[in-house]
Amino acid sequence: MDARSILLLEFPQVRDRLAELTSFPPSRRLAAELEPSSDPVVVGRSLDETDQARDLLVERPGVGVGAAHDIGPAIERAARGGRLDPAQFLELADTLDAATRLQTSLADDRRPLLHALAREIHPLPALRSTLARSFDPVGELLDTASPRLGGLRAAVRVAYDRLRRRLESLVGSELGNALQDPIITLRNGRYVVPVKSEARSRVKGIVHDASGSGQTLFIEPLVAVELGNAWREAQVAAQEEIDRILDELSALVAANAGDLRETLVAMARFDFWAAKAQLAAELDGIRAETTERPEVILLGARHPGLSGRVVPIDIRIGDGYSALVVTGPNTGGKTVTLRTLGLLSLMHQAGLHVPADSGSRLPVFRDVFADIGDEQSIAQSLSTFSGHLRSITRIVEAAGPGTLVLLDELGAGTDPTEGSALAQALLDHFIRAGALVAATTHYAELKAYAHTTGGARNASVEFDLETLSPTYRLTIGLPGGSQAFAIAARLGLDPAIVADARSRLSENQRAFEETLARIRTTEGETSEALDRARAAELRAAEALRQADEERRRARSEREDLVRAAREEAERLVDDLRGEVSETRRTLERETVTMPVLDAAVGRAEERLAEVPVGAAVEAAAEPVPAVIRDWQLGERARSRNGGWEGRIAALERGGRRVTLEAGGMRVTVPVEDLEPSPMGSLGGAGGRGDGREDDERSTIGTIGLERARSVASSLDLRGARVDEALEALRRYIDDAALAGLEKVLIIHGLGTGALRDAVRQEAASHPLVTAVRPGERGEGGDGASIVSL
Repeated sequence: MDARSILLLEFPQVRDRLAELTSFPPSRRLAAELEPSSDPVVVGRSLDETDQARDLLVERPGVGVGAAHDIGPAIERAARGGRLDPAQFLELADTLDAATRLQTSLADDRRPLLHALAREIHPLPALRSTLARSFDPVGELLDTASPRLGGLRAAVRVAYDRLRRRLESLVGSELGNALQDPIITLRNGRYVVPVKSEARSRVKGIVHDASGSGQTLFIEPLVAVELGNAWREAQVAAQEEIDRILDELSALVAANAGDLRETLVAMARFDFWAAKAQLAAELDGIRAETTERPEVILLGARHPGLSGRVVPIDIRIGDGYSALVVTGPNTGGKTVTLRTLGLLSLMHQAGLHVPADSGSRLPVFRDVFADIGDEQSIAQSLSTFSGHLRSITRIVEAAGPGTLVLLDELGAGTDPTEGSALAQALLDHFIRAGALVAATTHYAELKAYAHTTGGARNASVEFDLETLSPTYRLTIGLPGGSQAFAIAARLGLDPAIVADARSRLSENQRAFEETLARIRTTEGETSEALDRARAAELRAAEALRQADEERRRARSEREDLVRAAREEAERLVDDLRGEVSETRRTLERETVTMPVLDAAVGRAEERLAEVPVGAAVEAAAEPVPAVIRDWQLGERARSRNGGWEGRIAALERGGRRVTLEAGGMRVTVPVEDLEPSPMGSLGGAGGRGDGREDDERSTIGTIGLERARSVASSLDLRGARVDEALEALRRYIDDAALAGLEKVLIIHGLGTGALRDAVRQEAASHPLVTAVRPGERGEGGDGASIVSL
């Protein structure tokens, strides 16, 4: 894209601000190299990077490259066979630690670009652990860096201690007054003592240095030379081992150079994306919608370089017109409008969020051209007009479909008549070429041109005459005035002079200015009415939203109540089923009498009474028609669900529940659960007139119910003799059959098996028995028999 226009629109300042937000040099270089792109695919990908990084940092603000360093030079040096120094190894270790943390954070992220980036980061745990084992936090090699290094360093310390002790003994007593000072010092890597020059003959040794005055000689005593040599040899051996370790570690880095390069690039890219996200947050920016149409809609746009209280502006070009002519007083914000439009377009195409409001739309321009500022140059013999015209000539040659052209003070710097004519011709050319163009001017002829030309539209920056200050608001559709007379009058210029100046305007000019003033007044009133209407619409929408919310909340509460009632009913039914199952198991395994059964029935009825009415809400939505019968006392009826059958002994008040009586036992059931008994009612049409059949059946039923109240469901014969047991068995089977029991449990125990075999043989031969089988697990096993009647 046009490099000169990028510079004029101050995109490098945005780039510098972005670079300041990066964390280390590789990402800083990416920020410094950022350029707008004209490829929609590249622009979309770059915007996705900013979006995903911004979302991640909102969710997890601490994610970043941490203490990563620019390890690129170290990688390349190792790859060429060079030896790295401990500081470079320390930077490598820090960078790998940061890479591990970043890779862990991104590996499970659901955003595709970040997840893919995680695969390009290689933590290299083997290299990390080797470096951690070899260096301490300040970069010094540890004794554990190799098996030999610790021993060699210990030898250096031993040799040094021997040397120091021998020299200290010489200084303390043996050399006496021969020393200038009783100290030990170092010269040329050897330990020496300062000897007076006149006492040279008293100290045998090697002279390594002398003082400037010649009064002191630094001598290594002969008795310490061998000890010094041993110390020096130990140092050399230790240093050779250190060099070998550094070479070995450098070779290990070289072996992983490819993965290290890829990791460094990936971390730099993430840090660059994070910097774009931080810049977007600082600017309160949004991702402008990318449109394929040649149309610009910027809502609430703000120039990134402005500080303090910034007035947002709305800019629209392309919807029915491709040229926007901005007029208004000086310092009113005309040039800022052009710069904002151009800079935000470049930021969008560089993959950055723009400081604007939601709903903003920008195309991907093939190029952006700008002619802003004074092009005057004494060195090149260019006037202001010539400088502008040279730049515009270059733009005319390149402008076309998919380009944005920004022209400041179009036609200025020459005769106003010729300048305005040239400006109109240029605007016509750009419109025909298919470019989007925005231009600022003071020429009244251009205001008229924009008003009468179909492809152009006027716009103005507002000015407050009371405060003599611009409002910086942009109004599209109305031309602006220079307000020269009004400003002059407010600043105290003699009213006579101002009036004289007004009189020198032509009649057409005065009429044009008066028309503009009336249009602006009408526009202001219309805008206020529109604002009031929008406010009323917002209030109505809020009221509607609240009503919908109340309706949804009421529906939700009702559904919650129904759900809770249904769950409570299901819980109670499950409990009832468990009670029934437990009673059935008791009937099968134990001796159960009628009072026990009555207690079980009572508990079941209590459970049923607890079932909430709300559990039937859904069923009530589709009612089933039912015939309600008027029951009378004495009628015979049967319960559909419970199977109870008998005469109606009592009717509750309201007629919702009745009490059935049969054989001295009473059961209360709901009226809707009743149906006529097959035996008919007493004296009813369904039976014999004399009622003898009913009486007979009633007598049989009564006997059965009486038996059922006293006959248990099991018989325990353990301990009885065989003849006694068989007699008791025969009586028990008769009673159980008369009581209507279908199955009974006979407990005889195991023993020798004689009683068991006799019981089973007797039961099998009984005329009321249909089957006999041994008990199963849980029924007593072979120590019991199940008899079906």
